[in-house]
Amino acid sequence: MLRAIAWAAGLFIVAQIAVVLTLRWVDPPVTWTIWRAGVEARQAGGTVVRWRPVPLDRVASCARLAVIAAEDQEFARHRGFDEGAIRDAMEHNRKEAGRRLRGGSTISQQVAKNVFLWQGRTWLRKGLEAWFTALIEALWGKRRILEVYLNCAEMGRGIFGIEAAAQQYFRKSAAALNPEEAALIAAALPAPRAYLVAKPGPWLRQRQRWVLGQMRNLADDADIKALVEPDRH
Repeated sequence: MLRAIAWAAGLFIVAQIAVVLTLRWVDPPVTWTIWRAGVEARQAGGTVVRWRPVPLDRVASCARLAVIAAEDQEFARHRGFDEGAIRDAMEHNRKEAGRRLRGGSTISQQVAKNVFLWQGRTWLRKGLEAWFTALIEALWGKRRILEVYLNCAEMGRGIFGIEAAAQQYFRKSAAALNPEEAALIAAALPAPRAYLVAKPGPWLRQRQRWVLGQMRNLADDADIKALVEPDRH
């Protein structure tokens, strides 16, 4: 009995590794979050989900830099987890109990959650998130993680990925975004349904300016430049 359980567990782990390795080259056909957004849109009689995955070389360098500046400035150096950001988030949430919680998730953790898992804060989900984060860090590499993040992150109600966001908000491709536009999209990432890129209020404009400042600060970082500069073939 124990041997059968061990074999089943081993096969399950091997299957997960195989799926993650496949997605190193193949774009996810859908994610739970995107599927759920589509269900909600149909139930509400609203518009369909907008999602247009594109290769990383069709995303402007400034857009790559903007999401790193806004969401995970240690992305190029950590191995999936930013202990400093986690400690800062825990301290903030302890002091601001009862207010909006701050997350400490890296871009890698967000990809693990968005692609393989469901939304929520249960210990089971967080444990699986850590497992998949370690897998994609080991099997994908940073450029692929960034590419999938840019294609799967929610960037507005029913809007997923930088290409769909660029088309929806600025009527242009992700490759044609300028730094101000990219920073505005990235500024809304903490709560893309609450902060409207199409109608930015004072808080979002302030955060856009902050993101632009962080982009300037990070522009000469050699590790980050390797991720955001145009691809060399």
